[in-house]
Amino acid sequence: MNLLLSTGAIAGIVVGSVLGLLIIIALIWGFSTHNKFVSMRSSVEEAFSTMDVHLKKRYDLIPNLVETVKGYAKHESQVLQSVTEARSNAQAATTAAEKIQANAQLSQALRSFNLVMERYPELKANQNFLNLQNDLRGVENEIANSRKYYNAVVKAFNTKRESIPSNIIAKMMKLEKQPYFEVDDAAERQNVKVQF
Repeated sequence: MNLLLSTGAIAGIVVGSVLGLLIIIALIWGFSTHNKFVSMRSSVEEAFSTMDVHLKKRYDLIPNLVETVKGYAKHESQVLQSVTEARSNAQAATTAAEKIQANAQLSQALRSFNLVMERYPELKANQNFLNLQNDLRGVENEIANSRKYYNAVVKAFNTKRESIPSNIIAKMMKLEKQPYFEVDDAAERQNVKVQF
């Protein structure tokens, strides 16, 4: 009887140890996944903040560009006003989704603005205008690169958030799916038509 009791006690100790080890592994995984989500969320915020800096640069350049063009294109006030309004809306946006939508509208207004500028050869010869246009082109490239980085970070975050088993921790943390900064204009997605 002592031999059976000690075998049962040993089996209980082994089962208890295995269960304890599994609980410890699960806790380590849970803490590790939680910390990874905290890091990824910070990366998403940092990526958007970086893009926001470039967007602010664009907002700051637009009034100078509009003022330069006003002298040449007096009868294009509708286009100039739409750029100014789109800029104001983009600056007033607070959430990531609002900023994404407002900046899509600003990009559309800037495309119309660029079409107006093309109609004035004397404007294109103005050195101040050329400098502002080059600055804006540089900022647009910075925004494009920031957008790529932001979207890559968001993709990693959203994938981990929706993957099993890490989605359990994501639900416990009440993490929301992050929006991509995408091109909203269907015309931008079309192939460029080149004619010779």
